[in-house]
Amino acid sequence: MKKFLTVLLFVTLVFSCTKKNHVQAQKELSVLVFITGVTAGSIPYEQMAQGALEFAGANSGVSVKIYEAGFNQAEWEQQLAEMVSSGVYDIVIGSNPSLPELCVNVGKKFPDQKFIITDAKYAGNPQIRTYLYNQYEQSLFLGYLAGLVTTSNMPYANKQKKIGFIAAQEYPLLTKQMVPGFLEGAKFVDKEIELDKRIIGSWADASKAAELCAAMIDSGVDVFTAIAGGAAQGMIKTAVEKNKYIVSYNANEYKLADGLVLGCGIMEQKKLVKEILEDALEGRIEYGIAQTVGVKEGYLGFIFDDPAYQKNMPVDIREKFEKFYNALSEGKINYTIPPL
Repeated sequence: MKKFLTVLLFVTLVFSCTKKNHVQAQKELSVLVFITGVTAGSIPYEQMAQGALEFAGANSGVSVKIYEAGFNQAEWEQQLAEMVSSGVYDIVIGSNPSLPELCVNVGKKFPDQKFIITDAKYAGNPQIRTYLYNQYEQSLFLGYLAGLVTTSNMPYANKQKKIGFIAAQEYPLLTKQMVPGFLEGAKFVDKEIELDKRIIGSWADASKAAELCAAMIDSGVDVFTAIAGGAAQGMIKTAVEKNKYIVSYNANEYKLADGLVLGCGIMEQKKLVKEILEDALEGRIEYGIAQTVGVKEGYLGFIFDDPAYQKNMPVDIREKFEKFYNALSEGKINYTIPPL
């Protein structure tokens, strides 16, 4: 009997250790963060990298490699293929509307590789999962704020009812949703508001952005926004020099131009990346799905609690804007998202 109990205890210990090792194996995750550009100066990329690194820091079985592919888009697919060819990454995570097409091509060569992409929409591929921010929604409320400012009596607003949008390059999400949404939001304030849109042709050319901004000011623009990565610094510099207003996408930028940055939207990229990695670690990711997230889901919003917003924005404009924002978040503003 004693011998039997000894054997039983041994078997139990072996089974316990095996089960424990199996659980630990399931809790390991190797992640490639593929930056289509460079991290510095790009708020979405900075948040993505920070979210992944912070998640790895809190989970010992998670390893993260940050790879910057640079600005030459013609080289992105080859670089992605070279990175995944090692077979060491469980998932590749990126954030760019053009990434799904590249991942489809690379995925054909590496059918076991999984890709997760934010700020993009692509469904039906069993290797790819995407999360698209409802940027039309963010554009609506930022455009509405710009409309309130350009039609106001604020010190640097003029009489021309003209707002400006500077972008690094044309791409479907920008052209079909963000720019039209920004203008539509402004027209909720006044149908006569016009939009001046200019394309830099680069995510890094701050000098070109400054040049475009100056020309737009000469044409009557008094409120600006930008989707331009590091190049947006040129717009900000010129707006400060010439005392023109700014509303910002995706992050807190009130301190970049004291008294002139009047409102900042927020994109919770870091939060989303952490939640994605948690789901990936636990094996809960379902591929082949395209999911859209926005204000209601808690991944887009506006930074109301920064003192600069309270200080720089007149009370009457704040009240009108907050009424519109709340109505939008509650689904009381009727709009149709243009297809991509």
